[in-house]
Amino acid sequence: MNPSIVLGVIVLYFLMVFGVSWWTTRRHDRDTETFYRGDRKSPWWVVAIAMIGTSISGVTYVSVPGMVEAKQMSYIQMVLGFVCGYFAVAYILLPLYYRLGLSSIYVYLEQRYGRYAHKTGASFFLLSKYLGCAVRMYLTAVVLQLVLFDQLGVPFALSVACIMLVVWLYSFRGGVKTLVWTDLLQTLCLLAAMIGFVICISSAMGLNFTGLCHTISESPMSRVWFFDDANDTRFFWKQFLGGMFTTIAMTGLDQDMMQKNLSCKSLKEAQKNMVSYGFGFLPVNLIFLSLGILLYMYAREVGVDRSGDELFPYLATGINPTTGQPFLPLIVSLLFVLGLVAAAFSSAGSAVTALTTAIMVDFLRKNPSEEGSRGLRGLKGSRGLRGLRGSIEGQRFWVHLINSILMGFMIYLFHLLASGSVINAVYVVASYTYGPLIGLFFFGMFTRFEVKDGWWIPAICIASPLLCFVLDQYSEAWFNGYKIGYEMLLINGALTALGLFMAKK
Repeated sequence: MNPSIVLGVIVLYFLMVFGVSWWTTRRHDRDTETFYRGDRKSPWWVVAIAMIGTSISGVTYVSVPGMVEAKQMSYIQMVLGFVCGYFAVAYILLPLYYRLGLSSIYVYLEQRYGRYAHKTGASFFLLSKYLGCAVRMYLTAVVLQLVLFDQLGVPFALSVACIMLVVWLYSFRGGVKTLVWTDLLQTLCLLAAMIGFVICISSAMGLNFTGLCHTISESPMSRVWFFDDANDTRFFWKQFLGGMFTTIAMTGLDQDMMQKNLSCKSLKEAQKNMVSYGFGFLPVNLIFLSLGILLYMYAREVGVDRSGDELFPYLATGINPTTGQPFLPLIVSLLFVLGLVAAAFSSAGSAVTALTTAIMVDFLRKNPSEEGSRGLRGLKGSRGLRGLRGSIEGQRFWVHLINSILMGFMIYLFHLLASGSVINAVYVVASYTYGPLIGLFFFGMFTRFEVKDGWWIPAICIASPLLCFVLDQYSEAWFNGYKIGYEMLLINGALTALGLFMAKK
């Protein structure tokens, strides 16, 4: 693929993104409040569409089509669990967050338990987001390296630095207010690219719409339901429950996802956003999985022996060694690059903003809305208020910059270590790092037991993932061939809650 054309498409795309960023930040006075919660003026339907792009990321874009050969369409079972999880977030967690008026959701843990629990919950979020976003962005960086930066002679480390610089530039000023609108644009570009890709590859295979549906439904890779073997990681209840609690953890207990919801005008609008977003996730993933089936069938037609995360990028941008021509038309390659960039940067910008918010509010305790209720009254006039906000603005600037640099470093580190399917790596990371958050929040919300705040709270939250790791290594030997899958997250949360119960007053 001609690198000049690819670079031109990417530059035009980011000109649109920076235009949206400028439009959202051209006039506002309360910079930090805008950064944290978008002044609570975000339309619910914009947030719903934006969250689709944030959730998909470059991992879903590349890995979900590639996993069809190994796991068929069993991922739909997990997506159904996602939908149920979104209802739980909308009607259990969102009312709590809006009632408390939180900028960071982990402040709840301080109110329920104390300072140790608050810092522990926020620390697990930071760990989860650093690792999870690094995994997601790693795959995107590798693909962009293959289709663009290698041909320009740019080393991988420098390309990662360029990627994170772009993320920082369009998100450091407006925060969540900017991200809601830039993610809307990026989600629409992503969906347009995916639909265009399905149309183009169907045309290359000579399929009309009826033939397309028939081909997908008749494929042995189209199997959705797995009720027959409880030891199989594709077993329905493993995937359904794993999907439901993954959503509760990675959406409802994640500052990244909740920060957009907390920018809505009211609780009802945030709930409408969450439910709409949940139902929208199902057809989007159906498109991804259907595309995976088409990609494998087309690969067999043209004699390509690729699978997993390599399949989609190779067919979209590669050259047929037999004919010396691209596998697919240039428009398909450009659609692939556009969709990948839209998915990846939507996820990365949102993650860096959420990390900045968590560090500022949970660790540095710099939140003007909270200061207003405690200390701003003592300041004389607007001059003192501006001085306080200016100080917070300066600190937030540096925290945001350091987060972007640290994220780039972790992407490069993952490049040195990674192997296998990245979509599995994302959920494995989530199982270990979000489990303690589930235990802390659910024990706090659904019991009245008091737990004395102290060092044992972080000790419990660290011990739980370690026990889960041991279970994962020996489950087949101990439980008659039973292999733990995505339900590890639920087990991890339950172990944390059990530890809290044993430590109750």
